[in-house]
Amino acid sequence: MVLHLYDTAAKSVREFRPARSGTASMYVCGATVQGVPHIGHVRGALNYDVLRRWLLHKGLDVLLVRNVTDIDDKILDKAARADRPWWEWAATHERAFEGAYDALGCLPPSVAPRATGHVPQMVELMRRLVERGHAYAADGNVYFAVGSFPGYGTLSGQRLDEVQQGETQSEGKRDPRDFTLWKRAKPGEPAWDTPWGPGRPGWHLECSAMATTYLGSEFDIHGGGVDLVFPHHENERAQSNAAGDEFARFWLHNAWVTLSGEKMSKSLGNVVSIPEMLRRYRAVELRYYLIQPHYRSTIEYSDGALSEAAQGYRRIEQFLRRVTTSAGEVRIGRTPADFAAALDDDLGTPQAFAVLHTAVRDGNAALDAGDGEKARELAGAVRAMAGVLGVDPLDPRWAEGSGRETPLRQALAGLVDGLLEERQRARAERDFGRADAVRDRLLKAGIVVEDTPNGPQWTVRD
Repeated sequence: MVLHLYDTAAKSVREFRPARSGTASMYVCGATVQGVPHIGHVRGALNYDVLRRWLLHKGLDVLLVRNVTDIDDKILDKAARADRPWWEWAATHERAFEGAYDALGCLPPSVAPRATGHVPQMVELMRRLVERGHAYAADGNVYFAVGSFPGYGTLSGQRLDEVQQGETQSEGKRDPRDFTLWKRAKPGEPAWDTPWGPGRPGWHLECSAMATTYLGSEFDIHGGGVDLVFPHHENERAQSNAAGDEFARFWLHNAWVTLSGEKMSKSLGNVVSIPEMLRRYRAVELRYYLIQPHYRSTIEYSDGALSEAAQGYRRIEQFLRRVTTSAGEVRIGRTPADFAAALDDDLGTPQAFAVLHTAVRDGNAALDAGDGEKARELAGAVRAMAGVLGVDPLDPRWAEGSGRETPLRQALAGLVDGLLEERQRARAERDFGRADAVRDRLLKAGIVVEDTPNGPQWTVRD
């Protein structure tokens, strides 16, 4: 099958074919590095990481740009309250985000440009817009004239007579619907020189300049959270098209992570930080939790749902350990057609995981029946699917330990899996006394075993 993706601009699923043969180009709106990352921040990065992995699996070279917004009102305000330099505050939290992406298994971007490093490109973009009559300077600010661009509102569905940018009204702004490209300098704030006076860039301008700098005037995919559709992405699209750039051919948007029905937000105080999560769960389990739902569906966070997802990952992990112990090394096999069809259908991860877990269940059944060859074949397919999703338990990244997966825990897992194998053999031989003895030995050690359709699952009793 050919990959199909939901394009927000077209309001429909479209067939994806890259603009340049053999290469897929993606721009993903990265973090505004104002504080510690939470799971709402990293969900999008994980969703687009899965898409990137699938494109790579399909044989495409993928050029991924994920920007860093390192100059912003919130960064300046928080740094001032903490009595720290704004650039140091931004750099500290940029490292926190990069650490979170890495811990959760995101492939590194091809480039991660910072807004402050691309002011010349922004000045050039503004110059083109002013010359074409789509932007104007007033009182040291530069504004985009929304009324000059007939296609404004196409991406988000906004009606021109209802547009509200959420900006403070300025005397120099000709139309309240116009948005700011460049903010004039204020005392004590960082500033860069331009033909219209010193100041700093507006948020929307930054992404258009960085995307076209690295991907050219036309590229394949622009990704971000659904909360960015308006005004950020609508304004990006308008200013880029008005300047003469084709810009993004597909617009993809991932849904929110919510808590008690509301989007996670620092301003609302309802965030669950990545460092906190990684003290309670392994990074790979958190990744599994955040990528299993469809990227366009909202995740309502709860501890119970995350625990259930962690158990789902452990079923994959325990199956592969069983096969390795009883049937030998498991090499990465081929991805099943049903799995490929699921991901080709707008990155359908729920269906893809269903195919993966069916293979786990069938593989456990093959082991129970003594068919090691069949189990090893299914385990190879499981590794291939899990690898595309970035959750292969036998990948050295996860097998060597991440977060709570310490060498001690790995050693414990090997011992427990060995005892469970012995218990399964005893049951198969109808030696129930020996099977019960193994169970009691595990219980005495604080290991609780639950028999499930996918085989025995174990946890450490608190």
